Amino acid sequence: MFSRTSSLSNLIGCVNALGEHLPYSLVALAARLLPAIIFWNSGRTKVEGLTLKPSALFLFENEYALPVIPPELAARLAATAEHVFPILLVLGLMTRFSALALLGMTAAIQIFVYPSAWQTHGLWAVCFLILIARGPGAWSLDAMLGLDSRSR
Repeated sequence: MFSRTSSLSNLIGCVNALGEHLPYSLVALAARLLPAIIFWNSGRTKVEGLTLKPSALFLFENEYALPVIPPELAARLAATAEHVFPILLVLGLMTRFSALALLGMTAAIQIFVYPSAWQTHGLWAVCFLILIARGPGAWSLDAMLGLDSRSR
């Protein structure tokens, strides 16, 4: 019995040791790219060229129903945010700010639009929280330009 416990403990130790060799920059790159793709694709569905699609406005008027913000303004702000912040995330520029902005957008979507999609929104939130807490990693413009020295 002792040898099985010892073997399991050794296996866990080996896996943990391998994890220590995983560069944070790779983790940060994945945390930047994966939600950026989702938000970018969502933004692309809202515009045609530089014009807001009528279907996007319809959704904000009828399905999304955000409080306080008029539907047309909400649609334009969402389409802009879904284009600007993903680009910044991919570049690793203003990463913490962009992650915070998209975390706020994720919270609004969760609370006001799709409250039953908490699993998906939770995964996005984890990516953004990693970036806010630890930074964009060394493979970013923030690090290369010295804008986020803690992320190296």
